[in-house]
Amino acid sequence: MTLLASGGAAIGRTAGPAHAEAPARPVALPAWPVASLLALYPLWWALGLGVLIFPILAAPMLVLLVRRRAAGRALRLPPGFGWWALFLAAVVISIAALGADPAGTVAEHATDRLLAVVYRLVMYLALTVLLLYAGNLTEAELPRRRLVKLLGWLFVITVAGGLLGMVAGRFEFTSPVEWLLPDGVRNKGFVQSLVHPYAAQIMDIVGGDKPRPAAPWGYTNTWGNNFCLLAGWLVVAAWTSRKLSARVFAVLCLAVSVVPAVVSLNRGLWIGVGVLVAYVALRYVLLGKIWILVLLGAATAGLVLALTASPLGDVVDARLDNGKSNGVRSFLVERALDGAAASPVIGYGSTRTTIGGRNSITVGESANCERCGNFTVGGNGQLWQLIYAHGAVGTVGYLGFFAYGLWRFRRDRSAIGIAGSAALLTSFSAMLWYNSLATPLAFMVLAYALLWRNQLEGEAEA
Repeated sequence: MTLLASGGAAIGRTAGPAHAEAPARPVALPAWPVASLLALYPLWWALGLGVLIFPILAAPMLVLLVRRRAAGRALRLPPGFGWWALFLAAVVISIAALGADPAGTVAEHATDRLLAVVYRLVMYLALTVLLLYAGNLTEAELPRRRLVKLLGWLFVITVAGGLLGMVAGRFEFTSPVEWLLPDGVRNKGFVQSLVHPYAAQIMDIVGGDKPRPAAPWGYTNTWGNNFCLLAGWLVVAAWTSRKLSARVFAVLCLAVSVVPAVVSLNRGLWIGVGVLVAYVALRYVLLGKIWILVLLGAATAGLVLALTASPLGDVVDARLDNGKSNGVRSFLVERALDGAAASPVIGYGSTRTTIGGRNSITVGESANCERCGNFTVGGNGQLWQLIYAHGAVGTVGYLGFFAYGLWRFRRDRSAIGIAGSAALLTSFSAMLWYNSLATPLAFMVLAYALLWRNQLEGEAEA
């Protein structure tokens, strides 16, 4: 007999009579796949593995989960997993529309689009395994506090990468993995984005080419997205530590992080931080902890002082006065919605490249103007990619899963509960302008796993 349930429920075998068979020996899940994934991420990035480490380590995670299941141990599914299964099904089904050429897009054969589709599918499956593995770990195998520290450590790495991008914006090198690839493969732009480490993206946003922090996450937008998703975990790690030095370090790290956050010229990051801080403050006020408002006021005053007394304020003003990407984003949102209207249920299976630019179909990329046209529909935000590539079914499944998590864990008043919910809520605002694969989505599912485990441990203690 097989039992399937979720939210602390399990997939497992029912026990037979006591004399029929000996009790199954406990099969522990080792912490190393998750711990090494997070703790050693700077190493993976330097080696040229980067996001490729997720499917690589998902393989042993899957084997270990199957072994535990075969030994008779229960395999828990997260609350609302049906929504995520619906999303994965939509990703697969939408491949049937891969050969379609929507109006205004470059005509290509379905096989030309297959590489990007396989990449996304593999990443989605790998992160599903990560969600299940992290959620099935026990406190004895990987304590929640240790997982929080690992995520907080990655925020420190994000800040360090931001500083590197500021002072050495053109720093890059050929990774070992890149050296091993044939010339015809390693020089492709998509492959370069996966295996070639660099500190910053050099872009003309406010006049003149300037470095925008990207290390170790590959893109400036991904760097900004991860900044918002990881910041709360550093605070929780310091908050729950008994060491004063840990709290002092966290405060200093947060203060220093303002500099690369501003220099990144990343308006989505600025909005995300605002959403994060406002949500956390509201949760604490509702708990009767009014002191959070005093702390927030002091932090805001310090930020305003830093902006007005340093060149950072001029950087913010310059970025707000130069909205070069606004027109492109509006153009791509319109194309995504038009495409969704033409294929509303399953979408087109992947993104598409527009013919020309937003002003003329004759405008395209060139050596002198790399951003003049041939834009990617669905490349300007996870929401628009979901709508365009996977239709209403995929969009409902993806959003439904994380929205259900926010609702299910809304009563969790612990530091982990508030930080995890804040990360998920921030991701909802970020999906308007950021794509989630691969590291942002990884941190979203780990936040979900922490919320889920927090609930299970609370129920066990009760």
